[in-house]
Amino acid sequence: MELAIAQETIARWQFGVTTVYHFLFVPLSIGLGGIVAGLETAWVRTGKEKYFHATKFWGKLLLINLALGVVTGIFQEFQFGMNWSSYSRFVGDVFGAPLAMEALVAFFFESVFIGLWIFGWNRLPKKIHLATIWIVTIGSLLSAYFILAANSFMQHPVGYRIDPANGKARLTDIWRVLFQDTTLVQVFHTLTAAFITGAAFVMGISAYHLWRAKRGKDTNRKRIAAMRSSLKLALVVCTVAGILTALSGDRLAKVMFEQQPMKMAAAEALWDTQAPAPFSIFSVGDVNKGRNDVALEVPGALSFLAKSDFHSAVPGINNRADEQVKLFGGTRADYIPNIFMTYWGFRLMIFFGMTSFTIGLVGLYLTRKKFWVRPRFRTGEDEPPNLMITDKIRMNDFFTKWSWRIIALTLGFPLLANSFGWIFTEMGRQPWVVFHLMKTANAVSPNVGVGTQVGSLVALSVVYAILAVVEGGLMVKYSKPGPDVDERPPTKDPTLRMSPDDQDKPLSIAY
Repeated sequence: MELAIAQETIARWQFGVTTVYHFLFVPLSIGLGGIVAGLETAWVRTGKEKYFHATKFWGKLLLINLALGVVTGIFQEFQFGMNWSSYSRFVGDVFGAPLAMEALVAFFFESVFIGLWIFGWNRLPKKIHLATIWIVTIGSLLSAYFILAANSFMQHPVGYRIDPANGKARLTDIWRVLFQDTTLVQVFHTLTAAFITGAAFVMGISAYHLWRAKRGKDTNRKRIAAMRSSLKLALVVCTVAGILTALSGDRLAKVMFEQQPMKMAAAEALWDTQAPAPFSIFSVGDVNKGRNDVALEVPGALSFLAKSDFHSAVPGINNRADEQVKLFGGTRADYIPNIFMTYWGFRLMIFFGMTSFTIGLVGLYLTRKKFWVRPRFRTGEDEPPNLMITDKIRMNDFFTKWSWRIIALTLGFPLLANSFGWIFTEMGRQPWVVFHLMKTANAVSPNVGVGTQVGSLVALSVVYAILAVVEGGLMVKYSKPGPDVDERPPTKDPTLRMSPDDQDKPLSIAY
């Protein structure tokens, strides 16, 4: 018994570490990819160099993130066969369908067209080259959709039947799996959060470069123009995506109250039924034992979150546990998730996500008014010799001593929000790996020893630590100099038509 508990715990730790780490790259790739596509669209439509330079700069950082995302994603696939073979045998026919669609359709789009985008500069016509980055972005969205559809089946299994011959789940309706309410709402919420992530990334780096310009460390007008355009776009994206994330989060909470009421009761540490039920913004006490010594609460807010009114009763953790005991046997404790992680994970997800949105909204308001200022220099610091007395740089009133630092810190907030969101989503579903169908304890590989699990967990942790250093080093190396404004955009639109002299030549690949 103790050995089985150890196997389950280590398997969950390994999957949790790899999943949270991998999901640092996924939303950034989705959000940043959309921003790069938008900037290149602006360049193709207007021909302005600032959009070209911004596209090349952010595109380089996007490629670094995509590469690391692919590497870390490969480890995810191995675990289904190594640590979770019992789970794979039980629901592989259902769970594997959207994953296969992700690999055959979405990943194909991403891998093929990102290559065309990288090597197509000065070789493809502008509009065709622009289409490649949009296809990459659409591929990223589809990839996320199929994976979230598979996860939504674990949250709310539909479109299957249990084969009486072997007790395995068989797929009966792929359309229900792909388009059930859980999938649609979770996809919308996750993708809007991904665009906050990409926008915050652009906001943070743009703020750094514009602050350097205001201090006189960078007087290149082209680089400043590229960063200002990037910041403006990122602030708009962050604001719009933040509103949509809040709306979709409210809808997702209502769906979860219907499908997984235990998870939502645990998110509030609501041990017994209350009517109306308050929502605690912050509490001091042991939420695992139902003691909230000091709590800052909004009366009726949990009732509204669950039922769209401020007076409905919301069943508590003990009530939901009793219901599952009647259905599946066991004791209350068997069906209560880790209250501490669900309670605080839910709040930290909201805090970091909404903080990023608030900073984007305030920044968008403050950057409306622009004026002409001369760069400032520290006491005793010489001005650059190429800066003339009449030379002035257009800056934003928003960039004061502390505002740029706040924006730079915001760069990591959505990443934390995404991580806490997934921790809450997965831990709040426990003890079920597939809700009401299969418990996590029954999903672990029976023939994989604890020593193998520990060894693989240590090895993966070391590899991921190395990759983190590589990722951070590359991002700093290529983001710190800013856009390469010496690179000239293509002046002539290439043609894909073969010249008459080349039409009769044999193909080089024929030899």
